[in-house]
Amino acid sequence: MTDDESWVPEWVDRELYPFTPRRLEVLGEGTLNYLDESPADPQHGPVVFVHGTPTWSFEWRHLVAGLKDSYRCLAPDHLGFGLSERPFGAAYSPEAHARRFRGWIEELDLQDITLVVHDFGGPIALPIALEQPGRVSRLIVMNSWMWSFVGDPHVERGARVMGGAFGRWLYRAFNASLRIITPYAYADRKKLTRRIHAQYLAPFAGIDSRERVLWTLAQALLGSSDFYADLWDRRADLRDLSALIVWGTRDRALPHRYLDRWREALPRAEAVELPVGHWPQEEAPEQVLAAVRRFLQESLR
Repeated sequence: MTDDESWVPEWVDRELYPFTPRRLEVLGEGTLNYLDESPADPQHGPVVFVHGTPTWSFEWRHLVAGLKDSYRCLAPDHLGFGLSERPFGAAYSPEAHARRFRGWIEELDLQDITLVVHDFGGPIALPIALEQPGRVSRLIVMNSWMWSFVGDPHVERGARVMGGAFGRWLYRAFNASLRIITPYAYADRKKLTRRIHAQYLAPFAGIDSRERVLWTLAQALLGSSDFYADLWDRRADLRDLSALIVWGTRDRALPHRYLDRWREALPRAEAVELPVGHWPQEEAPEQVLAAVRRFLQESLR
């Protein structure tokens, strides 16, 4: 583990991402970047933020900046994403990311975790809440899922196209995940400014990286269906967690009706609905921060 920042690429906007990057090799498969921001003497368990695709820990910058004076905030970049390594030969499936996420949690020996998940961050991070429930005490879900999309026409049609040969070409030639799908999933595309978009585009300037890392997850929307179905089958093990759901109701990728599935899985959860798209933390950071801060204050009494 090191706090040396000499390796941080020049494209990182240090004004928007003013955190100290840290590195940790996990399971001998590669080195993960993560941020770990904390008050001098944190009084509560850590808040762990888990991103999806095609983003990195940058997407959590507003929440980390707003919470780090009161809570220990950690956010890893999955292997291949953001500032983490992208080794050839590594697996970039959600199952592999979940295995490495568990290894990262265990290496840092994090306990009493508030787990915050978005997008693919749900299926990547929730296995540890199911397998090691003593580690996770609270759960915050933002526009994510934990079930198979087989038979769901909203996702299945697009997933078959984007996970096939044509989709592979779109990912390689046009960086489809970031230049087509990401703007489409915003309710207000003006919120995705050129400056912010540049921080998401930069890690995937290379054609090969778009295929190995991003297109692999497009394939996994249906290809990892058994993995998601197993999570859903075990959803009862999450029902007693203190939980908050923050949902962008104008998300074109994961529609509003998926909120009902989360209410079924997390019957004790408070739900905050916002008229934004797939990234509530980007489109409505102040409202999301207020909801998260209130939830933490109430659940940690």
